[in-house]
Amino acid sequence: MPERHLPVHPNLDQLKRQAKDLLRDMRRKQPGAKLADAQFALSRSYGVASWPRLVLACRIVDAIWRDDVEAVRELVEKHPNLLHEMARGTESCNWGPPMSYAANLGRDRIIATLRNLGATDLTRAMDRAVLQGQIETARQLYAMGARPERGCVMGPCETQNGEGLTYLIELGADLCDHLGDRSAPLAMLLGTYCRNSQGKHECLELLATNGVALADTPTMAVHRGRIDLLEQHLQSDPDLVHRTFSLKEIYPECGNYDANGNDLGIHGTPLEGTTLLHLCVDQDEPEVLQWLLDHGADANVKASVDADGFGGYTPLFGCVVTAPGTHHNPRLARILLEHGADPNARASLRKDGRAYRDVTPVSWGGQFQEQDWVNGAAMRIIAERGGHS
Repeated sequence: MPERHLPVHPNLDQLKRQAKDLLRDMRRKQPGAKLADAQFALSRSYGVASWPRLVLACRIVDAIWRDDVEAVRELVEKHPNLLHEMARGTESCNWGPPMSYAANLGRDRIIATLRNLGATDLTRAMDRAVLQGQIETARQLYAMGARPERGCVMGPCETQNGEGLTYLIELGADLCDHLGDRSAPLAMLLGTYCRNSQGKHECLELLATNGVALADTPTMAVHRGRIDLLEQHLQSDPDLVHRTFSLKEIYPECGNYDANGNDLGIHGTPLEGTTLLHLCVDQDEPEVLQWLLDHGADANVKASVDADGFGGYTPLFGCVVTAPGTHHNPRLARILLEHGADPNARASLRKDGRAYRDVTPVSWGGQFQEQDWVNGAAMRIIAERGGHS
């Protein structure tokens, strides 16, 4: 049976239906199969040891979401091992054991209860609180004895959480990863799946204030949301809004590419050989996008075309296939269309080993292999303006 990913907040009723569906499938090959067989197989597919443990995971997680202190207490007193196991019952889980899981949600009363019951994952819990921007929860855990460890700043850099990074810097945390690499926080901020432009701006300014050198380039100005810096670059390079940039220029000095120049940044539509407009779309920077258009950028500007004929796509393509952390709304597509973007522009793209030849923005989204990365709202507004496959 193929492996599955257990949701952050699993639904027990839904899992029961899945088990019944699986039982029907199993009985086509094994007429004597029982519900317990299907439940066990389903549990293992999610990386959980047994059906009872999966049920327990659903109950403890749901109690934490509901902030039901007594339900959490009863479950832990009946099953003491819950304190130290992953809340979802899997062998590994970034949300962690119940106390760390509660820290993600800012469930302070539950954290206090679990600590009194013997939970020990203080540092992990504080890391999760800071990553999620639950600063008061992080303060509570600090008072309980949690301390930032080397590499802890990578969490708020991953989620582009300025408040979380500010708090860790106040506590004296080093700006490096767990190996001591001082370029890693910057690389994470620029290459993460997350798209929180305001938070990213705050984090980048924090790095700059605390001694991290940020490249004086147009692409870094976009990352920082610094229109004032872009104005300076435009004065020295009037052709700036039409230029294309290499991946190393888009991710300056950050290691978001391997030795062969392959892209390691997390985004949907490729960025190699694209313009600042393309970058604004990828990074969810509507204000900078509007500024560029107001200063002569062409909404139909094309990315570079490589030796194999891939490229030539306009920024509108990036509105359709986006980073998984991007908010799926049509605002960027709407801005581009209002400035004359062609809803039926055609290009050839290559992504994750697959080729998409002579596609429009709509067919690019329709054919893309990972539909979770497709912005349905942008697809609809492009179709409303006459876009088709």
